[in-house]
Amino acid sequence: MNETTSVNEPTTRDLADAPAATGERADLLEVLAKHRHFLRFTTRDLTDEQAGQRTTASELCLGGLIKHVAAAERSWVDFILSGPSAMGDFTAMTEADWARRADEFRMLPGETLAGVLADYAEVARRTDELVASLPDLDATQPLPKAPWFEAKTRWSARRVLVHIIAETAQHAGHADIIRESLDGAKSMG
Repeated sequence: MNETTSVNEPTTRDLADAPAATGERADLLEVLAKHRHFLRFTTRDLTDEQAGQRTTASELCLGGLIKHVAAAERSWVDFILSGPSAMGDFTAMTEADWARRADEFRMLPGETLAGVLADYAEVARRTDELVASLPDLDATQPLPKAPWFEAKTRWSARRVLVHIIAETAQHAGHADIIRESLDGAKSMG
């Protein structure tokens, strides 16, 4: 399937179904929603083929970036709920594990942009529900073993959410560059 996929804003029904959040939680969700929108917006009116196309020296493509952001957000939410075991031990990963992880940065045969966006929407819904209902944003978990994390460091749910926001914003910027390189379209400006 190589149809053009359109990116829509949340409908009134989507907003009515969203969990109620107030104060800090509402602020966190609002900022995250903004950056999710910018990321999704870079894929407006693209075909599956275009969403999988590399336009820069990196291995990144728009569909792959959305897959990666969805996978990372899903993993971090699992971390909030279950601790480091939800993410695994990065220091024990094999070459095959790293190769599978690299697949989340590209569109694989049979994947569609609509499917990638639908998965991301489901991940976002789950995250938003957690943020609204989590008993305590100060609850901490030890970080998983990874060369990029300092040993014996703990992150609060709040810190994880800030990290998810930062990752989403960073990758929305990457996506904007890829899209502009693809066909000149810009997210802003």
